Amino acid sequence: MSKQASPPPAQFNPIPKIINGGIAGIIGVSVVFPLDLVKTRLQNQTIGPNGERQYKNMLDCFRKTYAAEGYFGMYRGSAVNIILITPEKAIKLAANDMFRFYLTLPDGSLPVFRQMIAGGSAGACQIVITTPMELLKIQMQDAGRVAAQAKAEGRKIERVTAMQLTRKLIKERGIFGLYKGITATAARDISFSIVYFPLFATLNDLGPKEPGALSPPFWWSFGSGCAAGSTAALAVNPFDVVKTRMQTLTKGSGERQYTSILDCITKTMKYEGPTAFFKGGACRMIVIAPLFGIAQTIYYLGLAENYLGIK
Repeated sequence: MSKQASPPPAQFNPIPKIINGGIAGIIGVSVVFPLDLVKTRLQNQTIGPNGERQYKNMLDCFRKTYAAEGYFGMYRGSAVNIILITPEKAIKLAANDMFRFYLTLPDGSLPVFRQMIAGGSAGACQIVITTPMELLKIQMQDAGRVAAQAKAEGRKIERVTAMQLTRKLIKERGIFGLYKGITATAARDISFSIVYFPLFATLNDLGPKEPGALSPPFWWSFGSGCAAGSTAALAVNPFDVVKTRMQTLTKGSGERQYTSILDCITKTMKYEGPTAFFKGGACRMIVIAPLFGIAQTIYYLGLAENYLGIK
């Protein structure tokens, strides 16, 4: 009796995953960018000696920014973010799928610890894009806050474009000038991915499925992405505060400079207390929840496979 031919081994094709991740990133970041700008400004503001603050809360920051800079001011720095979010999200989402594929056990199971390794590895892969993207984005986002502070003091600060800043950094420090704060970025992105991806996978698997369907409906993926994203965002917010402050090149008058991650943590704790590490936390949760909800929905809809015919 002839042996039955065994099925061909499963293959992993990264191309449709990369396309889906890129599209998901562009749509997601375009929707939530104004909230991300508010988050950056809240994290960068420091409390004065008498407890004075430039912004009282998230709504106050949003109101003052809109009043001073208008609608398009809320999207300051969005161009560089949208350009670089495509490879960043593509790498993050596709790399996680790739690592999950190769870490899956022969019986088809993927223990939580292996899911955490896959997520953390995906987070490590993305920092090559995330670090310069965040560095440039933060300067653009925070420029309005610094300019408003300078104006109140009778000074004027000339704003620069992302391209001017890129040329300046490369001229002064070489290509590595764009990677200032890479250690803090890695700490945030790796820890975020360790929390986010296993949690999303667990929540998504709990969703209702139609007979024969491999995944739950898109609205469940959206909800799972929102819940996992907001949870992971709050968990790693201290890393995000440190990263934002380390990467801010132009400081307002009286604001502290930091020489290292440890120096940033020590000074923040000394002068502002532990609650400072959760500045912008609520705003970041509001940013990350829809960002990853939208991203995961588009990613799981499989635009590349189902609509562009790329298998």
